[in-house]
Amino acid sequence: MKRVDDFRLRFGNKELVPIVLGGMGVDISTAELALECARLGGVGHISDAMVPSVSDRRFHTKFIANKTKLYKYNVESSDKSLIHFDLGQLAEATRMHVGRTMEAKRGDGMIFVNCMEKLTMNGPRETLRVRLASALDAGVDGITLSAGLHLGSFGLMEDHPRFRDAKLGIIVSSVRALQLFLRKSARLERLPDYVVVEGPLAGGHLGFGIDDWAKYDLRTIVTEVQAHLAAEQLDIPVIPAGGVFTGSDAVSYLETGSAAVQVATRFTVTQECGLPAKVKQEYFRAREEDIEVNTISPTGYPMRMLKNSPAIGAGGRPNCEAYGYLLDASGNCSYIDAYNREVLAHPDAKKISVMDKTCLCTHMRAYDCWTCGHYTYRLKDTTHRNDDGSYRVLSAEHVFQDYQFSTDHRIALPA
Repeated sequence: MKRVDDFRLRFGNKELVPIVLGGMGVDISTAELALECARLGGVGHISDAMVPSVSDRRFHTKFIANKTKLYKYNVESSDKSLIHFDLGQLAEATRMHVGRTMEAKRGDGMIFVNCMEKLTMNGPRETLRVRLASALDAGVDGITLSAGLHLGSFGLMEDHPRFRDAKLGIIVSSVRALQLFLRKSARLERLPDYVVVEGPLAGGHLGFGIDDWAKYDLRTIVTEVQAHLAAEQLDIPVIPAGGVFTGSDAVSYLETGSAAVQVATRFTVTQECGLPAKVKQEYFRAREEDIEVNTISPTGYPMRMLKNSPAIGAGGRPNCEAYGYLLDASGNCSYIDAYNREVLAHPDAKKISVMDKTCLCTHMRAYDCWTCGHYTYRLKDTTHRNDDGSYRVLSAEHVFQDYQFSTDHRIALPA
């Protein structure tokens, strides 16, 4: 019976354990978590979501305080079009987050950064260019393009000296999305180094519609992507993601031609994960019926999360002066519209509730939006329960090696 360790992910002459830690933001896939996966021979993702905020936490910088002070005059206004990110500070924050992580890397694995196109930041093209270039400047091993079609993202990097050196990949949820990306990037004569195929059981934002996500399954999409690449004679590693809960799940993909698997849910309850301890216990306690897919994200994408997430129904004032990562090119965000609607409907209320959208920046930074994978309800079966009723938090090494060496869908409990 084969194990994940019987396979290898190959990038040229480099071989890795075919386990990829997904890039969970905001700073849920911490540098410590990604570095541990790299030390063990796999690929560890960090995320550049809200990277100035992450830098403030990691390095005690003052990016958020400075931005808040600069735009304090605009707090009471619904017009956020004048709020812009300082591109120099954005570059500095990205280089610090990525660069310090790379400096700490040990072992034979790799560190990638997950870069969401949907973080439009009231300047989609220029802010994305800075984020990508700064990650490359900082020496990151690879960049995974996520949350968007990224039809112009390779073009934003083509003049960078590391454009053909770093590993560049994209997350897709359909053959059609991959076809669009390949067609657009063909003029640059630069293929992606890997394709992550994310299915409907993944955590966080989903690349499907709210009404039809349940009609799809990861294995079918992976098979379609593999068939398309074969028909086009393109040798690009395919990495399934979303619902790979055991080592045996992973092997079933590796045996049918996948190069690796991307996993995240089981790492949310590790010591190295950035979630607060009390939130990890919420994940452990979750039942299947406690998980939902909703449309509260201002990005327009459906999201999977725990139903008791504090972000659901919260009605805080939009905090764009401090954050503003989801402001579109005109300074708009659907949460601002939803918030203003509720204020007008309840003019005398001291506290309002907004059910259809959430201030995602505020709540992701506060770890109050508990995004999760479909199989989060199985986490309680991966550890021991303590005498006080809480669950024992795991080490990233334990989870990684359970994926790597387990067989027959067994999950090893911690010693």
